[in-house]
Amino acid sequence: MKLIRLPEVLDRVALKKTAIYRMMAEGDFPLPVKLGAASAWVEVEINDWIKEKIAQKQSR
Repeated sequence: MKLIRLPEVLDRVALKKTAIYRMMAEGDFPLPVKLGAASAWVEVEINDWIKEKIAQKQSR
């Protein structure tokens, strides 16, 4: 299991930090893992979130 930091998450999902944190608060984005003072996201959870968004777009 690979963890990725916020800059890579931002690059992969093409969203701004404020949008990601708003979606996390709404339950619409994977939550990070706390590593002391730092945070990181589980790579597979981010990949799954991206795949879900693509599937939603294709099903319209």
